[in-house]
Amino acid sequence: MALWINPGYDRRQVKLLHTCFRSARQMSRFAEVTGDVNPVHLDPAYAATTPFRKPILHGFLSASVFSKVFGTIFPGHGTIYVSQEMSFKRPMYPGERYTATFTIGRLTRRKVRSLLKPESPMKEARCVLKGWER
Repeated sequence: MALWINPGYDRRQVKLLHTCFRSARQMSRFAEVTGDVNPVHLDPAYAATTPFRKPILHGFLSASVFSKVFGTIFPGHGTIYVSQEMSFKRPMYPGERYTATFTIGRLTRRKVRSLLKPESPMKEARCVLKGWER
């Protein structure tokens, strides 16, 4: 991913954790806006016949956390989100909370990971979406 950094960015901050949540209503609204009405996202009966067993979030709805964080939180206002390469590692589901970990390796390089936030101490956090600069 490439970013144009706001000149006021605090270069001492190299990591940010951000919790995100996407609801079934947000997923339906995303489908309406984009036209992506694939039943794996919207039809529980159909999704039950897939390896996912229940509706999954649209990939770009999941990835929308990048745009929110870059433009408003880290590095923040004035940052321009230029490009992104992503790899979808596991499905994300509506109604679950996820933690996105944003790490700056160097000033000119960015690495971004989104990790599933453990629901209990017995669950292990697992990467569901990973993005990086080319």
